[in-house]
Amino acid sequence: MKAKERIAKGILFIVLCILAVLWIYPVFMILINSLKGDTFISTNTVFQLPDAKSFIGLENYKDALSSKGFAAAFGYSLVITVTSDVLILLGTSMCAWYITRVHGMLSKVCYALFVFSMVVPFQMLMFTLSSTADRLDLDTPFNICIIYLGFGAGLAVFMFTGFMKSIPLEIEEAAMIDGCNPIQTFFQIVLPILKPTLISVAILETMWLWNDYLLPYLVLDRKKYMTIPILIQYFRGSYGHVEMGPMMACIMMTVLPIIIMYICLQKYIIKGVIAGAVKG
Repeated sequence: MKAKERIAKGILFIVLCILAVLWIYPVFMILINSLKGDTFISTNTVFQLPDAKSFIGLENYKDALSSKGFAAAFGYSLVITVTSDVLILLGTSMCAWYITRVHGMLSKVCYALFVFSMVVPFQMLMFTLSSTADRLDLDTPFNICIIYLGFGAGLAVFMFTGFMKSIPLEIEEAAMIDGCNPIQTFFQIVLPILKPTLISVAILETMWLWNDYLLPYLVLDRKKYMTIPILIQYFRGSYGHVEMGPMMACIMMTVLPIIIMYICLQKYIIKGVIAGAVKG
């Protein structure tokens, strides 16, 4: 029996190693090509490591930072991601608390609508959404978080609701007996207990918000504001020439913060997903 367990663990380890290599390989290819000259990134040389002739150091990174508006686009992406994330986490956690604790037809209908919103394709709404956002002045990085709240609420409410069903009601009743009002009960008692799911939802929403291309492209005024995914397509010179070196550097600088955040907080994802989906 122990021999079979060791074989199973060995096979699982090999499979995980293969998956890790498959995941790291594209990032590694972007990294090595970001260190090459633009003329050395072609179909024949894209898989080759930099050598003395093709290696140019950090020139592509300097070009991406200085001449393509990377700093401004990074700032706008950061503003959109942070504001939308905070709004989604705060709004959906409070909504899920209401749905879980207040039993009635309204809470059931709200929960059903949130779950249903997860299966509605964005393409069905994008043209109407674009004109509506323009009329309501939501076409700036500081207001687009309201739109993201609507699109990110479904998954967040689903996960928060599932986890809150496992929180004993007696804890909240004890807090209210001690003199806490509903707002104090939520922020001082419920919200700290939600930490695993809160971090999991934050990671999933951040990865979506940071890498989203279509919604900012449709809603934002691109003459004034560009996010990182939009900026990447502008690495083009005359006659359709694509500046592959600076583009690879820009992609690498964009991907790196999300990878670091995911690696540091990945242990919370499994806890939060299990708590938010299985218990619900």
